[in-house]
Amino acid sequence: MVHFWESSTWGLIALLAVVFASLIIASLLKKALPFLRKSLIPTSVLGGILLLVIATTYFYITGDVMFDTKFFGGKGSQVLEIITYHMLALGFIASTLVTTEKKVTKERTTEVFNTGLTTVSTYLLQGVLGLAITIVASLIVPKIFPAAGVILPFGFGQGTGQALNYGTIYEETYGFTGGAHFGLTIAAMGFLSASIGGTVHLNILKKRGKILVKNDSAEVFTSDEIQNVNERPMSGSWDKLTLQIALVLVVYFASYGLMALIGSFVGENLRSTIFGLNFLFGVLLAVVAKEILKLLNKGKVLQKQYTNNFLLTRISNFCFDIMIVTGIAVIRIDYIAEYWGIILILSVVGLFATYLYNHFVAKKLFPNYTEEQFLAMYGMLTGTASTGIILLRELDGEFKTPAAENLVYQNFPAIVFGFPMMIIASIAPDMPVITLGIIVVYFVAINLILFRKQIFKKKTATPPQ
Repeated sequence: MVHFWESSTWGLIALLAVVFASLIIASLLKKALPFLRKSLIPTSVLGGILLLVIATTYFYITGDVMFDTKFFGGKGSQVLEIITYHMLALGFIASTLVTTEKKVTKERTTEVFNTGLTTVSTYLLQGVLGLAITIVASLIVPKIFPAAGVILPFGFGQGTGQALNYGTIYEETYGFTGGAHFGLTIAAMGFLSASIGGTVHLNILKKRGKILVKNDSAEVFTSDEIQNVNERPMSGSWDKLTLQIALVLVVYFASYGLMALIGSFVGENLRSTIFGLNFLFGVLLAVVAKEILKLLNKGKVLQKQYTNNFLLTRISNFCFDIMIVTGIAVIRIDYIAEYWGIILILSVVGLFATYLYNHFVAKKLFPNYTEEQFLAMYGMLTGTASTGIILLRELDGEFKTPAAENLVYQNFPAIVFGFPMMIIASIAPDMPVITLGIIVVYFVAINLILFRKQIFKKKTATPPQ
């Protein structure tokens, strides 16, 4: 029998209330403290850091894990990890269900394709450097897990959810003690790198006079952007927000069914990898669901459009915000105390490599909007797409350049070319040196495709004399 007055009944509510309270406090601090506002650190990251500081202080004073106390139901840390894991996939599914009607020109197709390749190439660069660092470090300090550096592209390039996924796989399957918290910490350092590198670059642009007006006005949506005439009404027999959440959850549950089916035919190690790619299965089935809805609309089976871009985008952003807060808050400093040296080295190298490489690519391949493309890509490849948008808004507040669109459309070429990286990462613990060689070769191959016009440029014929 459930007793509604027991703490176990209220543990989840208490946990969620603390998570949301941290976001409110972080937002107020950013408005009150100019240095936080100028740092461009996302509110969700700041909220997560606040909870991390409080939880760490509580641990060293009492010796107990704050989130595992009776007040939070006794298993709050596990719940936070579960939330982080699911929010990644739910956020991607919601963003994939967004419908786009804009026709893409050949030039824009090339730019989107190049953006996707840049994403994958940066993953590979981060993977090469990260894996090389931890392989060498493990020879000097045996307690360091040789394949730990592979987590750098997942923490920096793909964010908290994937860093947790691979950290957990390495911990449970290969004995990497503290692997999950190692991954979460790398992801947190990625967000800080986005803030540091982004702030420095924006200040450089300000000194050069390239940022003339800072757009501080609130974002305003038109009625057409919130709902078009072909959609179901905002409220009716059931609320439209409820419908959007239902679509996202149904797609995600179908993804679980597909993963469980495939997982039943493979071994334990590969099953962990499959469930670590929950976001990828979610995206693929979201594409299928979107096409089914289109066919039903064309066949007049559905009289109105069921998806709503405005609400789906809000759901996606909500999921990513919560994912970031919970992912940072659940980090156990005591679990990774012995890894701080290697974490700092990986983070500094990741910051400079991502910064320099993405600026080089933007300069060579996106000459018409170099700085906008760089800020968007650097922010995304050290944090999430939302981080890239935060940096981009400082320079292109009205999104007059295609940089913001590139972040959206690049997902499909990035998934196609980036999928092998997921497989490569799964073999890294068994063969770290061979894996490093494979990543180097793949990095060179992707860059040959990325800079194909510059490398294979046809020589113009010399006119006859």
